[in-house]
Amino acid sequence: MHPGPPGAAGEPPAVAPRLRELRRRAGLTLEAAAGRAELSPAHLSRLETGRRQPSLPVLLGLARIYGTTVSGLLGEASPAPDPIVRAGDAPARRSGGWTYREAGIPGRAMQALRVRVPHGEAEDDLVRVHPGEEWLHVLKGRLRLRLGEAEHLLAEGDSAHFDSLTPHRIGAVNPSGVELLFVHTLLRSAGAELCLGEGPR
Repeated sequence: MHPGPPGAAGEPPAVAPRLRELRRRAGLTLEAAAGRAELSPAHLSRLETGRRQPSLPVLLGLARIYGTTVSGLLGEASPAPDPIVRAGDAPARRSGGWTYREAGIPGRAMQALRVRVPHGEAEDDLVRVHPGEEWLHVLKGRLRLRLGEAEHLLAEGDSAHFDSLTPHRIGAVNPSGVELLFVHTLLRSAGAELCLGEGPR
């Protein structure tokens, strides 16, 4: 999956400098902060230099240690005044036969989409691999989810939560397609530019 269909909000600012700055403000050495976060110092160092991208659980843990929020770690502006997304304010976007509607506030650490996947489109042949985490929930129809070598069939009401570095692809089982809610982390990665709809193989 990906940070959104064409026309979605741009990438958030890099997190690496903020991680280093907030650790120093907290008066913690690399070793001390890594110990509290249950990370190795080498791993935290790679996060602070941008050589690795943090998962959402790591961001949550570091935010608690540094006394801030995930938004604070990402250097985001104050939350939008209105946190509610109305159905009428979420126009449909289409890409590769798929239909997307925003279900969350753009530019945050996570993005939520309502997605309709048609049956028999080319996405069954597109395998995605990129940093981040994904959660999806089937609203209507049946979904085929391939994670690595395993294949899973999800019915209405079923959910999946997985690491996006696991090769993955999805498709509709029913001729009428499948509708789902999809949430993923917005980690900066060129490989994550397109994951739903058309994109790199």
